[in-house]
Amino acid sequence: MTTSEPTQVPDVDAVRTALADVQDPEIHKPITDLGMVKNVTIGENGTVHVEIFLTVSGCPLRDKITKDVTAAVSAVDGVRHVTVEMDVMSDQQRTDLRRKLRGDAEEPRIPFAEPGSLTRVYCVASGKGGVGKSSVTVNLAVAMAARGLSVGVVDADIYGHSVPRMLGAHGKPTRVEKMILPPEANGVKVISIAMFTPGNTPVVWRGPMLHRALQQFLADVFWGDLDVLLLDLPPGTGDIAISVAQLIPNAEILVVTTPQQAAAEVAERAGAIAVQTRQRVAGVIENMSWLELPDGSRMELFGSGGGAAVAESLSKVIGAEVPLLGQVPLDPRLREAGDNGVPLVTSAPDAEASKALTAIANRLSTRARGLAGRMLSVSPA
Repeated sequence: MTTSEPTQVPDVDAVRTALADVQDPEIHKPITDLGMVKNVTIGENGTVHVEIFLTVSGCPLRDKITKDVTAAVSAVDGVRHVTVEMDVMSDQQRTDLRRKLRGDAEEPRIPFAEPGSLTRVYCVASGKGGVGKSSVTVNLAVAMAARGLSVGVVDADIYGHSVPRMLGAHGKPTRVEKMILPPEANGVKVISIAMFTPGNTPVVWRGPMLHRALQQFLADVFWGDLDVLLLDLPPGTGDIAISVAQLIPNAEILVVTTPQQAAAEVAERAGAIAVQTRQRVAGVIENMSWLELPDGSRMELFGSGGGAAVAESLSKVIGAEVPLLGQVPLDPRLREAGDNGVPLVTSAPDAEASKALTAIANRLSTRARGLAGRMLSVSPA
């Protein structure tokens, strides 16, 4: 007669410890810290039943949470089967969650404008449309995220929004009370007015509404601890550029231009706004610099020297060096990648345009902070 070994019973504390490794995919914090674990029940024969609170009933990532919880609990000794049941937070629980994440302030504050903020904010600007500003923004963001940085993108081009498509962001934001959780794509958090309008409906707003929309994107959205925030600005020096300077005075400007002299002259105006807003110009990016032909030669379709001219001119205007951060060659795949929602730095990392954009992203990610290039509010006594 043989006696079978007793089955090890899973420990509740061990299961809860395992659940602490599961992060909410939108908030990126452990579900145990967020109060999302409702109950854990240990049944017979190694069966564990886990009840989870979702922030909202229509949580778009409930399947991922279920999968992650199942995987984490299944790894605990003695667990043979896992079941996950979903419930929804009450209004009070959502209030408690919002306070845990954002504090007790009734009016949301812009974390990037707070003293001591460690998030580097870049406003990608251009004097005119058609220079590839949005493509540059998206690829810089994805390249920075690939370095392990926490990156967010605000599609501040309210009238001409295009970032969600280029980034492959098909999800919708989740609202928890007054707090908005942004969707994520290619490792980058993103918010855009396109996520709040049906289809391809145009946005017909005056200046004050544009300012309020930007303010909500910065204050109401829960971005978490970002290393870098990129804002894709509309062309020119209008309402949004002024609002950004007011809302995030420590934001730095990245000027995008093409080699064409006419485009460079217009781009100088976008960078020169820093004189009035007292912002720093981080540098100039020249896009569509040349087309590499099959024989290895280069065809300069839009001329040459525009980026260097803008950098030199802005250096004189501001009184500090404004570097030419890089030249991005013309590549049809850059457009195709944007249309398909898979940025070129991911889909074709060995392309010359990808290498140039990655090099610029690396340079912006590692640059030391300082006052060089920033207009100071000082006057002689």
